[in-house]
Amino acid sequence: MGLRFSRSPGPLLAEVSPNVPAPPRSPAHPPRRPRPANRTPKRTGRRGKRPRWAMRVATTFSVAVLAAAGIGHGVVTSLDTGIKRVDAFKDMKNRPKDEDGNGMNVLLVGTDGRDKISAEEKAKYRLGGAPCHCTDTLMIVHISEDRDRASVVSLPRDSYADLPPHTDQTTGEKHHEHPNKINAAYAEGGPSLTVRTVEHMTKVKIDHYLEVDFTSFMKTVDELGGVEVCTARPLKDSHTGLDLSVGTHELNGGEALQYVRSRYVDGASDIGRMQRQQRFLAALIAKATSGGVLLNPVKFRDVARTLLSSVRADKGFGSSEIIALGRAMRGFSPSSSEFTTVPLARKGETLPGIGSTLKWAPERSEKLFEALREDRPLAVHRAKRKAALVPVSPQQIRVQVDNGAGTPGLGKRVDRALRTTGFRTTRAPGSVTGAKEKPLRRTVVAYDPRWDRSAKSLATALPGCEMRKVKGQGATLKVIAGTDFKKVRPVRAEDAYQGEFGAVTGDQVVCP
Repeated sequence: MGLRFSRSPGPLLAEVSPNVPAPPRSPAHPPRRPRPANRTPKRTGRRGKRPRWAMRVATTFSVAVLAAAGIGHGVVTSLDTGIKRVDAFKDMKNRPKDEDGNGMNVLLVGTDGRDKISAEEKAKYRLGGAPCHCTDTLMIVHISEDRDRASVVSLPRDSYADLPPHTDQTTGEKHHEHPNKINAAYAEGGPSLTVRTVEHMTKVKIDHYLEVDFTSFMKTVDELGGVEVCTARPLKDSHTGLDLSVGTHELNGGEALQYVRSRYVDGASDIGRMQRQQRFLAALIAKATSGGVLLNPVKFRDVARTLLSSVRADKGFGSSEIIALGRAMRGFSPSSSEFTTVPLARKGETLPGIGSTLKWAPERSEKLFEALREDRPLAVHRAKRKAALVPVSPQQIRVQVDNGAGTPGLGKRVDRALRTTGFRTTRAPGSVTGAKEKPLRRTVVAYDPRWDRSAKSLATALPGCEMRKVKGQGATLKVIAGTDFKKVRPVRAEDAYQGEFGAVTGDQVVCP
């Protein structure tokens, strides 16, 4: 039987050719029990348009190129030697149960590595100051058992956490369990305490640990030739130097770092920053899968070597797993990925000497992590529709529809079309035409000026409509349908979170 993803050998490891022998299992992980014969893998991630036979031919060709070029062994060796090892699971006890057949979980940690960046780049990309030796980003990446889906859950770095008992790696002082922000776990106890804290809070067993710093991030983006992002509003942050106009932008490594680090472009602070990180990761997947990186052995080697030149990973993450990863993702696309942030309570908690923290919503966060443990999708995976980018998600906009044309059934038709696109309609369309009134020719969007961004999003869905300010109307927007109405234009927002877990698929957040 050929090698397939498992919890033991390494992160993101999937099926490879049946002719490739499986690498030896780490003694720390017991052999996996065989999957029941009557179990049919779920197929949740939509494959690209490339037919399966063409994908197999391309993959076979890639392997042939590796062999012909005589670099197969060289690829494995060079990748393996570039990884810095860390014992992220040292002396860990009372861990969450390892459920067989429920996929694999990787803790992806982004650290502040500005001490490795040149003085010129520090000045250009506003990376002054001393490194904080803390986690700038924390994500749980869940790879489904059938290898068709990657679920990414962001954990806010200011999350309230009870750090388990540990010895401070800097002072040597022994600490009892105590409250702090979740990113302090790395500063006090390194990768091991970070993993313990995340497992303690989520009850999700972490199978692998991968730590990426600023340097490897920037170089990897440059090796890919840049990554495309788009924005529906200007993004400007004086702290990082980010300055993007409305539209589509191709970011190099330094610019990409500005994009994912910015916290002061709006009032969303760290939450907005995590949303941009998720959108960027989706764009990165799109670039890697559409650019032929995973089917080009030489390009894949160069990108992987660049990424791994300055990362740290657990001992089970080896070169064989990296090669298998590339082959496993040959059918991956942005629609195969899904992104969300752990649900937050309305109020956080202020800790003496630490400051304000974010508290997780108990019931909703538990449901989210239960879904990860049970290998269930977090988002509804639909075929992608072309949609105009708007500043506010339709799911956040409440709309009352009125028939202004006098055409029988028009109000219901407009209400249904807006609801299908995602707007929260009242489902009770009214009528504003009377016996003495002329039918309205042009559709009107009436709105309170305080909700002008929502009004712009609604007007985008109704091309050619008239926008009319009505002071004191309140949060509910009104559509008065005219005789010019034909159809509703699909729209989506950059932060179009929806569904039970507020998750979106990658193809919903990459550039249209």
